[in-house]
Amino acid sequence: MRIAMIGTGYVGLVSGACFSEFGVSVTCVDKDADKIVRLQRGEMPIFEPGLEQLVATNKAAGRLTFTTDLKVALDGAEAVFIAVGTPSRRGDGHADLSYVFAAAAEIAETLAELPDSRTVIVTKSTVPVGTGRRVERILQRRLPKSAFDVASNPEFLREGSAIQDFMRPDRVVIGTESEYARTVLRALYRPLYLLETPVVFTTIETAELIKYAANAFLATKVTFINQIADLCEAVGADVQDVAHGIGLDGRIGRKFLHAGPGFGGSCFPKDCAALVRTAAEAGQPLSLVEQVLDINDNRKRAMAERIAAACGGDVAGKTIAVLGLTFKPNTDDMRESPSLSILPPLVEAGATIRAFDPEGMDEAKKVMPGLDYCGDAYQAIEGADALVFLTEWNEFRALDLTRVKELLRAPVVIDLRNIYQPQEMAEAGLVYHSIGRSSGEPLAGRASAALSLG
Repeated sequence: MRIAMIGTGYVGLVSGACFSEFGVSVTCVDKDADKIVRLQRGEMPIFEPGLEQLVATNKAAGRLTFTTDLKVALDGAEAVFIAVGTPSRRGDGHADLSYVFAAAAEIAETLAELPDSRTVIVTKSTVPVGTGRRVERILQRRLPKSAFDVASNPEFLREGSAIQDFMRPDRVVIGTESEYARTVLRALYRPLYLLETPVVFTTIETAELIKYAANAFLATKVTFINQIADLCEAVGADVQDVAHGIGLDGRIGRKFLHAGPGFGGSCFPKDCAALVRTAAEAGQPLSLVEQVLDINDNRKRAMAERIAAACGGDVAGKTIAVLGLTFKPNTDDMRESPSLSILPPLVEAGATIRAFDPEGMDEAKKVMPGLDYCGDAYQAIEGADALVFLTEWNEFRALDLTRVKELLRAPVVIDLRNIYQPQEMAEAGLVYHSIGRSSGEPLAGRASAALSLG
């Protein structure tokens, strides 16, 4: 088979590389000429474990190519995937679909100039309900109905494990009323049928909503355990034991029950906001999801107060070492990262932030230029008045705690990801604050810190 992938962002690049690994001939197209040149040289625009090697292997095999020429990409393609960005629109939180609709219009114009053939146009981007129908109407302006079919095929890729998620997914969702489109996409995903991966065929609208509903549910799960963590601190319980106890219930499951500073990234905040907007426009407001967003935003801001409280209520003139800046490990993505809500207030309150992240510092410098960026974890820790863990990178899980104690000016550790156990920190002589455990700063103790942060 031969397909085209419109957009070489996170979803487009990962999906294109993985389809080529299935033996499909994939042409990825993007208007950013510099990005295409870098990809042709083998330079990845994002950090994703295993992606560079996957791209190199399939480029060498001739199954994966990159171009800025849409006509070259579409000529002979049986399916064309739209995988462009859908950022939150300023002012109302709705998804900005301008890139999707522009791509659809350009696809229609280009296909009209090519020899007659039947092409399946697939929306891969995360889009609100109704987008697929609008894409269909755009295509109909230039193409006869016999020339194209429309489908929705939402992605469920987690940054940091995207290749594994694509190759061994929990399910594949395909929304279309066209039997021809089902046949083409069934053939495209044939390697997953061999693994007995569930493939869910639905209408376009249902497929679009499945993606949003899934992310909103997971965001709700994260927010729930974070609120339980606050309750645990107030009553002397351990949130990790609570999460383990409820996660063993098959109806609940263990995943996404890790207390922390709040969710971030390119998906949960944006998709929840878009779902809320769609629901409001449909006259069926989702107050639960609205509250999830509000609680999460407030939690990220409250983490700055937690850090200030652990530092005695005032961070002015103090140096704070911060390990981890990205919203999660194994990515360089800074979008909606909790660090963006936590660190600037500390700087404004007079703190000096010495930060280290294994992959995210180049991106972090663009949005937080006022931090001191260090070459490794121990350089950040040396001479600091407190150490904060913001992202649970594996390399932070086995620090030499004796060395950490020696390097710190004051033996204060604030672990917002519960990387360590209170007992091992106590044995190392460190004053340890974590989330939802007996070592955590009591809720009542955080209020006074708010004054120092304004």
